Formats: sequence, structure tokens, C-alpha cells
Amino acid sequence: MRENHPAEFTYCERLADPGFWAEPLHAVSNFAFIIAAIVCWARLESRTLPIVRLLVLWLFGIGVGSGLLHTVATPWAGFLDVLFIALFVVTYFYAANRYFLSIGANLSLTLIPALFAYIALATWGLANLIPMLGFSSVYATVAILIAVYGVLLMRRHPAVARGLMIGAVLLTVSITFRTIDKTLCETFPYGTHFVWHILNAVMLAWMIEVLKAHVLDEGGFNHGDE
Repeated sequence: MRENHPAEFTYCERLADPGFWAEPLHAVSNFAFIIAAIVCWARLESRTLPIVRLLVLWLFGIGVGSGLLHTVATPWAGFLDVLFIALFVVTYFYAANRYFLSIGANLSLTLIPALFAYIALATWGLANLIPMLGFSSVYATVAILIAVYGVLLMRRHPAVARGLMIGAVLLTVSITFRTIDKTLCETFPYGTHFVWHILNAVMLAWMIEVLKAHVLDEGGFNHGDE
């Protein structure tokens, strides 16, 4: 294992080989993010808000960042991987407040620090409650938050609520495969982290479609909001 490879980012495939192609399934499965981004981009319409386009770019970036992490396996690659995921989460959080809950733009921006506070506290709580989650505790807090928004929107926007609940379920299943990866190293040396990539690509593309559909159904918000 490479000495400069972050301990939290060691997976079954890499345990046996420190080379560039040490994680073939993990590396190749990142094309799922790239493909999902291309499909989402192709489905955009002229009325689509810039923030939706930005989410598609972040989705593409996740594929690039994660692809680098699972090939060069260095701290800076790990940083890029986390950065694009964080950008997607923050951008979607803003969009959810702005367009699902109809909160003003300034207040939606002001709430972003609250997102970080929630993730930090909830991650700490989940990590202590369910130790086996490890770093996946961070992603579990996002699944919970998506479900909470789904509950809040059940009466106001039932279609959005259903979409968010599906997204939360997809992310939960995806997190499960990420969590059990290291426990299967001896019986299945490839692990299950590649399934996390594939399901996450589907989930993120789905979340983009939920937002895009809502915005278009509401008339595209062509009144100077963006």
C-alpha cells in the first residue's frame, strides 16, 4: 500500500497492489458518473436554470476526482474527490431551499453554514452510534437530510417528495455497499466499492432530474431568480 495514500481511502483492491491499476473495478466504475453527467447534460432544456447545469458539471467532476483517487491514490486526488462531492451537496442544498421550499436567495445562502454544522454534528453522532459506518457516516447524514426534505414536501410538492425519498433510499443502499467493502476483502478481493460508484451515479443523476422537473413544472422560474 502506498504510504501517501490516505488510510480512510484504502479499499480491498488496493490492499494487494499499490500500482496505478491497482483498483480496476473502482477506476472503471467511475465512468458511471461521467456517463450520467453526459446523459443529464443531453436532457437539459433551454429553460433549465444555470444551477441545474452547475450540478451536472459537479457530477462530471465527481467522476474525474474519484477516478483519480482510485488510480494515482494520493492525498490531493482524495481532496478532489471530496471537493466535488461537497460542491454538489452544497449546491443542491441551496437549490432545495430556494426552489423546493421557496426560501429567498439570500436566506438560502445564509443557511449553508447550518448545513456544515448539521453534517459535522450528525456525523459525530452516527460514527459513535454505528462505528462500522466509518467515513460513510458523512454520507449517511446526507441521506437523512434528503429524507427529511422529502417528509417536509409531502403535502406541498408530493412529486418532489417521492423523488427525494427514492434518492434517499438509493443513497442508503449505496452507502451499505461502501460500508461492507472492507469486510469482504478476504472472501471477495475486489470488494463492493465499485457498486457504490454505480449506484451513486444513478442517485445523483436522479436528484438532478427531480430538481429539473420541478423547476420546469413551476414555469422555469424565469423571473430573475437566477
